[in-house]
Amino acid sequence: MRNEAYGLALVGAVVSVLLILELLRRRKLSEKYAVIWLVLGSVIVVLAVFPELLEHMADLVGIAVPANLLFFGAAFALLLVCLQLSAETTRLEDKTRTLAEEIALLRQQRDEPPSGA
Repeated sequence: MRNEAYGLALVGAVVSVLLILELLRRRKLSEKYAVIWLVLGSVIVVLAVFPELLEHMADLVGIAVPANLLFFGAAFALLLVCLQLSAETTRLEDKTRTLAEEIALLRQQRDEPPSGA
């Protein structure tokens, strides 16, 4: 059963990497976001091909069950992705507000009658 789980992880990771590359090719995904997903997919591929690496890392940090280390790593990676997306959303909101203010000022200048007439 154990080998089937690693095989499933490998197939899932390879399909994910191919999907990310296809989204990049079609310009549906920005390169800065694709890097994160490609790194995560590559890590999963490596861990699926070399499962003893996960066991060794779990032993190094003192975690008895390697799957717990995998779940912790996945949760931490998702936390980092959410943090990055939140920062990007904040930046875009600030930019949108600035652009809306600039448009309002331009419309006001356009609609004001000339002061010397």
